[in-house]
Amino acid sequence: MSDEKFSVVTTNGDVSTVTSLDEVMQEIKKQKESYTKLLEDHRELSKDVDSNVDLTKQFQKQIATLTGKLAEEKKEQARSLEPHKGGRMRTLQDEESRLKAEIQKLDEDLVSLDRLTHQLKQRTQVSTAMPEKRVVFTGSVSVGREASAGAQAGTSSIDMKVRIMYPMEGGTALVTFEDEKVAQNIVRMEHHEIHVGDCVLRLKAKPMHFLMPSHIEMDTHVCPRRILVSDLPKVDDENRLMDRLEIHFQKKRNGGGEVESVDMLHDSGNVVITFMEDNVAKGLTDTKYHDLDNKYKLRVTPFVNGEITDLQTRMSVSQRTVLLTGIPDIMEQENMQDSLEIHFQKGGNGGGEVDAFVYNPMGHRKLAIFMEDSPK
Repeated sequence: MSDEKFSVVTTNGDVSTVTSLDEVMQEIKKQKESYTKLLEDHRELSKDVDSNVDLTKQFQKQIATLTGKLAEEKKEQARSLEPHKGGRMRTLQDEESRLKAEIQKLDEDLVSLDRLTHQLKQRTQVSTAMPEKRVVFTGSVSVGREASAGAQAGTSSIDMKVRIMYPMEGGTALVTFEDEKVAQNIVRMEHHEIHVGDCVLRLKAKPMHFLMPSHIEMDTHVCPRRILVSDLPKVDDENRLMDRLEIHFQKKRNGGGEVESVDMLHDSGNVVITFMEDNVAKGLTDTKYHDLDNKYKLRVTPFVNGEITDLQTRMSVSQRTVLLTGIPDIMEQENMQDSLEIHFQKGGNGGGEVDAFVYNPMGHRKLAIFMEDSPK
C-alpha cells in the first residue's frame, strides 16, 4: 500500500501526484486550510459589502434630508423676500408713473413754447419812423450818460411796449388781483371748491407763464410805397376821416399819387397809406407836415419795415394774474363769471380785491390781452 501512487485533483482542476497516503492526507489538510481561509475572506468581504451598503443608504438618506432642507430654505427665503420685492416693484412703478407724467408735461410745455415762438417770429413786420439802419434790442434801457454815449456812437433804440395776446381755452378764466400776494396765495392753494347753487365746482389755479423776448435783432428798411400819418384829429366817424385822407393824398398838388389802400392802426391811432407807385412816399415825408382841409396839421413820416433776424426768449410769470381751469358749462356766461368773481373776492376763500376777470365758456375762443404792469 505504501508503494501505491495516488492522484489528487483540487477544486480548481489542478492534478497533483502523490506517492503515499500521508502525502494525500497532508494535501487534504492543506486544501482544507486554503478552503477555511477562503471562507474567512468571503465572510470579511460580505461584512465589507454590508458595511458599504449601509454607508450608501446613510449617505442617500443624508442627501435626501439635505436636499429637503435646501428646498425648504429656498422657499422660506422666497417667502421672506416677497413683501420687499412687492414693495420695491410698487415703488418702481410709482416712480415710472411720475416720470412719465413729468415727461408728458414737459412735452406739452415744449409744444406751447414752440407755438409761441412761431407766433413771435411771424410778427416780423414793424411800423415806426426810423432811418434805414440795423438796430439791436437787448432788453435793457440806458439813461443819463450811457444814453448820451450811445447816441454819439450811432446806436438806435426802440420803445417797445409789452402787449401779449393769450389764446384762452374753453372752460377757463383769468383773474387779476390788485395785490400780487393774493394771486400767489390762490396759486399755492391750487385746488378750489366753489358752491354755485346746488353744485360744487372743483377748479384748479395755475400761474400764468409767458414767453417774452429777451434779445431781438432786426433789419429795417424804409418802404418806398407807404407813409405813416400821425397827429390825426379826434373824430366820431372813422370811415369819413379815412376817406378824407385818401382824397387829400391822391391829389398831385399835395405831392400825392394814386392810393392803393388806407389802413388804421388802432393800437397807436395812426394811419398807413399805401400808394400804387414807388417814390411818392419819399416826397411826402420830405415835407413832413401837411395841412388837411386847411384845418388840421398832420405829421407824415417814413413807414419802416422790419424783419427779425435773431430772436431770443425767456419765460416770465405774471405776478397778479391767475389761470383757472376745469370750469364746467352749467349756467349762463354772465352768471358764472359773477359767481366766480364773488368767490375769489372773499378773503375767507383766500382771495382779495379783483382788478380784472375774464371767463371763457366751453366751446368758445377768446384772446386775452396782457399789457405791461404799471410801476405802482
